[in-house]
Amino acid sequence: MSMREAAELGIHEFDIILVTGDAYVDHPSFGTAIIGRVLWDAGYTVGIIAQPDWKSDIDFKKLGKPRLFFGVTSGNVDSMVNNYTPNLKVRSDDVYSPAGKGGLRPNRAAIVYSDKIHSIFPETPIVLGGIEASLRRFAHYDYWKYSVRQSILADAPADILVFGMGERQVVEIASRLSKGEDVKNINNIPGTAIKMEISKWRSIGHEGYVEIPSFNEVSNDKKLYAEAFKLHYMEQDPVHGRPVAQPHPKTVIIQNKPAMPLTTAELDHVYELPYSRKAHPSYKKPIPALAPVKFSIVSHRGCFAACSFCALTHHQGRIVQSRSIESIVREVKRMTKMPDFKGMVQDVGGPTANMYSLHCARWDTQGACTDKICTFCKSLDVSHEKQVELLRRLREIPGVKKVFIGSGIRYDLVLADSSGYLPELCEHHVSGHLKVAPEHVTQHVLDIMHKPSKEVFEEFKMKFDALNNELGKKQYILPYFMSGHPGCTVEDMVELAEYIRDNNLYTEQVQDFTPTPMTASTCMYYTGINPFTMEKVHVAKGREKRIQRALLQYKEGRNYGLVYEGLKMARREELIGEGWKCLIQK
Repeated sequence: MSMREAAELGIHEFDIILVTGDAYVDHPSFGTAIIGRVLWDAGYTVGIIAQPDWKSDIDFKKLGKPRLFFGVTSGNVDSMVNNYTPNLKVRSDDVYSPAGKGGLRPNRAAIVYSDKIHSIFPETPIVLGGIEASLRRFAHYDYWKYSVRQSILADAPADILVFGMGERQVVEIASRLSKGEDVKNINNIPGTAIKMEISKWRSIGHEGYVEIPSFNEVSNDKKLYAEAFKLHYMEQDPVHGRPVAQPHPKTVIIQNKPAMPLTTAELDHVYELPYSRKAHPSYKKPIPALAPVKFSIVSHRGCFAACSFCALTHHQGRIVQSRSIESIVREVKRMTKMPDFKGMVQDVGGPTANMYSLHCARWDTQGACTDKICTFCKSLDVSHEKQVELLRRLREIPGVKKVFIGSGIRYDLVLADSSGYLPELCEHHVSGHLKVAPEHVTQHVLDIMHKPSKEVFEEFKMKFDALNNELGKKQYILPYFMSGHPGCTVEDMVELAEYIRDNNLYTEQVQDFTPTPMTASTCMYYTGINPFTMEKVHVAKGREKRIQRALLQYKEGRNYGLVYEGLKMARREELIGEGWKCLIQK
């Protein structure tokens, strides 16, 4: 992070400089750390400029000019999501900053950083990456602007955009640039997007490309926006996906097919690189985001659930990639030697903890199916046997007292399992509360969300409670519910509030749907159309959205007026009064 550190290593010029909106934490839960370690492992020197002052040139110049390229990311979170609440209020804190201090990264950080770098080093290639770039690679609805924005690659003076997890892509980009290839000719790497001159696009044959409606079309026609979303959604598979092109006013954005998932051996190698699991020593105050993950383990990537409100289909993909048990055991053994390790492995998981090692034979040759959701498919091997073995092996490591599952599980998969996973989970791996996300209880809302039915959740909860009763453990389900999702009406939210009341599930852990780039739910929020069926969908906005959120927290006194209004709107005045079933008093 400084030329003094570089000099100690005998480095006079960096090959690559990574610029990030996060504080620098050398931990495999932080994207910049992974990319930096992977590039270093491949033989390149890497400098890190973390949370630069974007109003000045000084921070951007402090490591000099890299030999190959600048890599730019907003950090682990989209900068707009990071800087604003779902109600569009500016956040005062930022868990990825020292002492949680807010305001250390700009809005639309990837664009701002790229503009600054290009103005200082106009001849040096810029590679965009990370979640913000990945999920803004096509024209997209921007909740903070209330309109459709261009692809981030059309707005930023960058040469290449890396989407997805990025390890293979950045190493290949570095290799080709190091061999003297012009960055303008690096246009065919899977897992990257590039921009092409309109004249050139018109002159080449378009066979093999999927051309989706242009920026001008999708920004003026919501039906075309929904059609464009479905078209590029269908190509986000590394096996059968095709290049996707979207014309913009001054350029054409071309997404190459997604990169192939890392193999087990490759994934093992990435996560066994020598991360210190610490914040950079230059920081005098802690980085809050590190504490809950410092002693956690990433066991796999990818999620085949395809929940409508989640962008993982476009980022990590639906094919689950799992590490070997031996690799994870080695990582935990190394953790036990850290002086501040107290015997607690905070989490072993991925996007969904219990998808570890789950596999479908079709993935290897045909990719994930485009016409069905894996969680409802009989071709999927849902045995949790390998995860049970993994957890048992980790418990046996000297120095390990507890191994927790903290990243949430998919309970419909648990019910389909016959390996004895649930008893093992309840007896050894729940830290008082188990996170699950039913999200809602109304069937038509669950169908739009791609979530299992209420009855599936109830069956799981019944078995979970019975097992804990047998074990004599006081452990509880911590359910996550969502308000304001497309398709959900005030009447549906009243039904959910009653369900929460009747089942004693009231919690402050609730979510107000936030339209983030490149999710199916955001497409529905903007267009009022389900892109997969092209049917109209009810969308709560403005005051109705606030009412829906209030109904999830009907006990909070500050929400009384909105809850009252919502019950009147739903014609459920019987829930206003003194009876035990009433949500609020008169």
